[in-house]
Amino acid sequence: MRRMRKKILVIEDERDIADLIRLHLEDLNYLVSVARDGNTGLRKSSAGSWDLIILDLRLPGVDGLEICRRLRQRSEYVPILMLTSKSSELDRVVGLEIGADDYVTKPFSILELTARVKAILRRAEFFDRSKMQAMDTVQVGKLTIDPATRSAVVRGEAVELTAREFDLLFHFAKHPGRVFSRAELLDRVWGYGHDGYEHTVNSHINRLRAKIESDPAHPDFIVTMWGVGYKMSALLDREQCA
Repeated sequence: MRRMRKKILVIEDERDIADLIRLHLEDLNYLVSVARDGNTGLRKSSAGSWDLIILDLRLPGVDGLEICRRLRQRSEYVPILMLTSKSSELDRVVGLEIGADDYVTKPFSILELTARVKAILRRAEFFDRSKMQAMDTVQVGKLTIDPATRSAVVRGEAVELTAREFDLLFHFAKHPGRVFSRAELLDRVWGYGHDGYEHTVNSHINRLRAKIESDPAHPDFIVTMWGVGYKMSALLDREQCA
């Protein structure tokens, strides 16, 4: 059966940038719609079914952070790729915290943008929500992960995770005791492998540890294997069965 073309919404008020993105994504056989202000973008993003939303943070009307926040309040999950300026580091951090999947800083290479788009769409297929809803909860020590609701509870307390943090934690929990290099995690969780982005793995693991570990400096769950990578401690499973 012929695969359905992916639908992408671009919310960008700079006409030249929006047209450039649309042109190159259509060349890759994606169906692309453009919204040139925040109000139109919010309306289109809420009304349609999208495989990806490319979202500028600085928009007239409703800004990109508010659009991202409202989309993450919906039960239907859609990947979000943020477009930010080099000077808006705080916005990038806030955007990732409220649920954006990735970001590209302006000015950007169109090759980098399309690579990120492909990576996010591959990852979305791997972590397809309908498939995850059929999975059972995962228990590792005092950590419980529910793939259907994309939620985690540690020591009886709910933990607020970004989309990428949840996927990273879920991947570790599904393979307790197995060591993954940074490159492997980039490929399996982010959807792309590139040496220049390995610091991204480190920063996400540090943020994840800050949320789930009693003492992030001496983690119980996500353990560093020096010179190799990271793993979910298998000792937790043995303690659970003891």
